[in-house]
Amino acid sequence: MKIGHYNLDNNLFLAPMAGVTDLPFRRLCKRLGAGVVVSEMVTSDPSLWLSRKTQLRLAQDVSKEPGLKVVQIAGGDAEILAKAARLNADNGAQVIDINMGCPAKKVCKKAAGSALLKNPKLVEQILNAVVAAVDIPVTLKIRTGWDKENKNALQIARMAEDAGIQSLAIHGRTRECKYKGLAEHDTVALVKQSISIPVIANGDINTPLEAKRLLDYTKVDGLMIGRAAQGRPWIFREIDYFLKNNQYLPPIETKEIKSILLEHVEGLHLFYGELQGLRIARKHVGWYLANDSAKNIEEYNIDNFKKRFNHINTAQEQLQSLNDYFEC
Repeated sequence: MKIGHYNLDNNLFLAPMAGVTDLPFRRLCKRLGAGVVVSEMVTSDPSLWLSRKTQLRLAQDVSKEPGLKVVQIAGGDAEILAKAARLNADNGAQVIDINMGCPAKKVCKKAAGSALLKNPKLVEQILNAVVAAVDIPVTLKIRTGWDKENKNALQIARMAEDAGIQSLAIHGRTRECKYKGLAEHDTVALVKQSISIPVIANGDINTPLEAKRLLDYTKVDGLMIGRAAQGRPWIFREIDYFLKNNQYLPPIETKEIKSILLEHVEGLHLFYGELQGLRIARKHVGWYLANDSAKNIEEYNIDNFKKRFNHINTAQEQLQSLNDYFEC
């Protein structure tokens, strides 16, 4: 698969997730089998560009990024989004991704994210403005529509192709669905049949078998995995192996989970600094332990451990606590 002139390592994408897909997590997912990792959503509002949160999300030294550097931008103004695209391209982004899929209320109330799907005319203006603003590939992420009665993914997809968008990722839910219920991929399959640019399916890809079935059913070019990678970044390696060999990898061993988790937590401490890194590590540790099938939960009370872990206030104590946990 290609995006513009870039050849991808494989057709598995890490979905952009605000507060999750920071640089430490992207590095881990790339090392563990993701073909492409996408940054957290970056606001297009210039008044927020100097905030610490946005500075950490903005494009940095390309040499620090694992693989192709894809930066996702969000907003509801075509001119401002074009300016944000240029800023990130100047700072080293190699691909700009436009967010028209986020269902969060705080994003939609600003007429951004999936709220844009209610206004196809504005969508068209934004796509044309951003593509014209940069000389690097521009991609798009959408949902199937605003609600079940207003699914317009096909209309938006055709606009995207006409505007010069290089690939389209579709989450198989409407904005109204948020993350509830099962993802619906019939619309994704229809879009794939109707346009010539690469299409990437997103939503409820939790196992290698589900990934294979979705590829076979929709005929899409790639798969995008988000929540299933939280606490399980090796899911990309598992899916990639299954797609290539039609058989499962052996289950990951506990000692490798320990190594990955310690690498991740230490990376968070280094990237954010100790105080913020401690806080961010807590949610990731919770996800890892929830997915840790190699340990017998009845023999070790994970809930009690997490309560104690969430009160630790030094980086060294966090790392030592995790070491002790895996030695039990």
